[in-house]
Amino acid sequence: MARSKTYIIKLSDDERTALQKTIRNKKTCKTVLKRCQILLELDEEQGTGLTHAQLAHIYAVCPATITNIVRSYVKNGIKDIIRYNISPHSSAALRKMDGRAEAHIIQMACGPAPEAHSRWTLRLLEEKARIELDIPVGRETIRQTLKK
Repeated sequence: MARSKTYIIKLSDDERTALQKTIRNKKTCKTVLKRCQILLELDEEQGTGLTHAQLAHIYAVCPATITNIVRSYVKNGIKDIIRYNISPHSSAALRKMDGRAEAHIIQMACGPAPEAHSRWTLRLLEEKARIELDIPVGRETIRQTLKK
């Protein structure tokens, strides 16, 4: 026997219009786009009536994602669905080097090795980067940059 729905979604005309406007916007990121589409599908009045598992399969997301979208809409409203909240702990937010510094590190590593050395090591690159760049750069950051 199926469980009864905990959250019932009934979108107003304004909310439906806002979601469709967000979907049509060319600058909308993929995450927000999927959220809007899923919420429109889950609407009791004009939705398709698919289950969470079916929607998860169609939109290639985890079933927990569907549940989180529904919970977020019920608790915080449409604004929380349309807005993309990037975590301050994400890899994009924690980048230590910009493209200019990465290019400079790669240029140093591809150049001639310092005297008395046959090749560049991470420690040598770290020392030279501390001298030439404005920002302090660690060995691990240099390693990850060269690995790319």
